[in-house]
Amino acid sequence: MTPRPPVELVIEGRPRDIGGFSVRRLLPYAKRRMVGPFIFFDHFGPLRFPPGHGLDVRPHPHIGLATVTYLFDGAIVHRDNLPTRQAIRPGDVNWMIAGRGIAHSERTGDEERAAGSALHGIQSWVALPRDREETAPSFRHHPAASLPEIEIRGVRLRVIAGSAFGRTAPVEIFSPTLYVDARMPATAELDLPPEHEERAVYVAEGRITIAGEAQEAGRLVVLAAGTAVAVRAEEASRLMILGGAPLDGERHIWWNFVHSDPTRIERAKADWAEGRFPKIPGETEFIPLPKG
Repeated sequence: MTPRPPVELVIEGRPRDIGGFSVRRLLPYAKRRMVGPFIFFDHFGPLRFPPGHGLDVRPHPHIGLATVTYLFDGAIVHRDNLPTRQAIRPGDVNWMIAGRGIAHSERTGDEERAAGSALHGIQSWVALPRDREETAPSFRHHPAASLPEIEIRGVRLRVIAGSAFGRTAPVEIFSPTLYVDARMPATAELDLPPEHEERAVYVAEGRITIAGEAQEAGRLVVLAAGTAVAVRAEEASRLMILGGAPLDGERHIWWNFVHSDPTRIERAKADWAEGRFPKIPGETEFIPLPKG
């Protein structure tokens, strides 16, 4: 029997404007909407804001998912209607479970805005299992020091969520999840075991080789199920390793809403348009419901 190729699909990051700056969007993709529970994956930056400027993602809603903000550089202040106010810095995890509905904003803090600041990181969404889609919204902040760190043959790994390389992150999850930040020096090699059914490697920085094929920064490499894969760094590289178990059925996605039932998304659209989501203390702006 011919061995199965280790790479199933390579997705190139597509530029998207999200209100004043561009991101690379990897998921959802026409040929691969999800990898494990991950249904949305954006890479933003590296950006540099001059003094007096910064990130201003105005209040907006979510349902049926958990948002995961992870920074390589800079800082963001998260606010939501629970109410939560929490700064996130490199290596920390902000894990917001939207469940039946939450509104939040993400902005540059006052100190960074006054001085000028950098910003670089990943915004991803994890879809919730059907029996958790309407769970109560919640927010948890996990400092970098609380997340498992491992070093394997010079490769530094931080487990952001779920389980990998024999370690488990403290982040609350609802289905088997794989999410790891990997920093690889040039010529280092890392073996990815097939413990999770669905896996992908995002090249955030640098250049790697998988099965003899070079993969440049900005690519999401979806790996075949059940295959052990060796990754080699051709130069100093930073990777995000993501995946987990397939979710329990199709998910619909429209704007910031994810759900197994499209009629529930229609209700969320009406709720936001008619002002029925709870307000965020200290915020007066909001992003209107898109047309169409």
